[in-house]
Amino acid sequence: DHLHMIVRFTERHVGRSLPDVIRWFKTMTTNDYMCAVKNRKVLPFRGKLWQKSYYDHIIRGQADYDEIWMYIDNNPLQWELDHK
Repeated sequence: DHLHMIVRFTERHVGRSLPDVIRWFKTMTTNDYMCAVKNRKVLPFRGKLWQKSYYDHIIRGQADYDEIWMYIDNNPLQWELDHK
């Protein structure tokens, strides 16, 4: 029911912003979902595929990256334990 990701900007991404990247990602995944529904590969559901906003955090250094990566890596198991 949610997604975590780490987005890395490189020199190729000059002029792009995080909102641009998130907007593009949501648009592309929504288009793929709608195509899959149309082709009967997935069932449609009521509601929105994505919420309007998102939470972002700038990673500042290796320790911060390691902590966030560990959180993301452990999140599916933690979610399962929390929802039993």
